[in-house]
Amino acid sequence: MAARAVRKIIPLLDRVLIEKAVAEKTSAGGVLLPESALSKLNEGKVIAVGPGARTSDGSVISPSVKEGDNVLLPEYGGSKVVVDGKDMFLYRDDDLLGLIE
Repeated sequence: MAARAVRKIIPLLDRVLIEKAVAEKTSAGGVLLPESALSKLNEGKVIAVGPGARTSDGSVISPSVKEGDNVLLPEYGGSKVVVDGKDMFLYRDDDLLGLIE
């Protein structure tokens, strides 16, 4: 079965769609960085946010992030999806480690 091209994803519940930051291949001083250092970059930009998690009584817990926020990501986790030709990741709101200002 061929993979279907996805143009847009609207996250459900407490899911957050993240585009991971792309690491520079050279340092500010012009030194080439090894691949192992590039894979350690754990930050990204929030592209879309679901409406929030539901509690047992049916009320909604608002997400802690909004579109455009820069966030710190866990080293592992997230579900990889390809949206409009770009690699993106879906995380639960409570898996995100923090906001980057």
